[in-house]
Amino acid sequence: MAEHVEAGKMKVFALNSNRPLAEKIAKAAGVTLGKSTIKHFSDGEIQISIDESIRGDELFLIQSVSDPVNTNLMELLIMVDAARRASAEKINVVVPYYGYSRADRKARSREPITAKLIASMMQMDGVDRVITLDLHAAQLQGFFDIPVDHLQSDRLLTSYFDQNPRLADEDIVVVAPDHAGVSRARRLAELLGAPIAIIDNRSETENAAHPDAVIGNVTGKHAILVDDIIDTAIRITVSAEALKRAGAADVFACATHAVLSGDATQRIDDSVLEKVVITDSIQLPEDKQSDKFEILSVGELFGKAIDLIYHEQPVDSLFHGSLKRQKQ
Repeated sequence: MAEHVEAGKMKVFALNSNRPLAEKIAKAAGVTLGKSTIKHFSDGEIQISIDESIRGDELFLIQSVSDPVNTNLMELLIMVDAARRASAEKINVVVPYYGYSRADRKARSREPITAKLIASMMQMDGVDRVITLDLHAAQLQGFFDIPVDHLQSDRLLTSYFDQNPRLADEDIVVVAPDHAGVSRARRLAELLGAPIAIIDNRSETENAAHPDAVIGNVTGKHAILVDDIIDTAIRITVSAEALKRAGAADVFACATHAVLSGDATQRIDDSVLEKVVITDSIQLPEDKQSDKFEILSVGELFGKAIDLIYHEQPVDSLFHGSLKRQKQ
């Protein structure tokens, strides 16, 4: 009779993109971060070594594919290769921010679908499962032929507005900055018990955002703009101006991923926005910080997801229960 073999241990490793978040995730999952060494050569090549045995273990590798996007992506792929060659039993990648997610379809002739390419690269590398947060489009899950746990930050973001004494329920309106964001705005509005409005923005790119009108009543209300990504911050700031012109009492914004390219932080500081609520899915360097930012941590959300997945429990409880707000 064959001997019983114990299930592999849960081990969580962090790469370089967002070490503070990785530490929060590991703490919430009840483990310490694994030991590894990541070295960058002068020509940009990356060398990774795993400094402890992982044979037969279930790994969770944490890495946002954020700035520098290509470097962080290569770190993740190389770490997966190292784990596979070191005989890890399962390799789960935790990707709080899935870079290239906006390239999810052919909008013009001869364009790549880069989000699908990234998914293919992960699968060919030997990834067994992907755990991610607020994809730019939920259908990106279909680019994978392996399990994808698509977590959502709606309830976490809602908790900030629920706890803000300035925002009476009857005076809130949730606003989509364009027609593509209506479903996202509707989800937040349902959680807050508020109506929605839409910025009638017909520009194809964020950098050419010129809202024509506001659909819905915002007069005298606390308007909450909701988006998944704030990149250049042009769309969110010109939308805020449009809402003020339409009679909104004040304007807040919330988004999951704070990419904040170029002068985005300065643009927000100079805008009419009262507060911008974001998560720590992307680590913000000091020069991108702002007094207008309220940063909520997704560490507990990912930590709970990892614990449930490791113990082969359903993760649907994370979509229905409340999460305690953690300030960064």
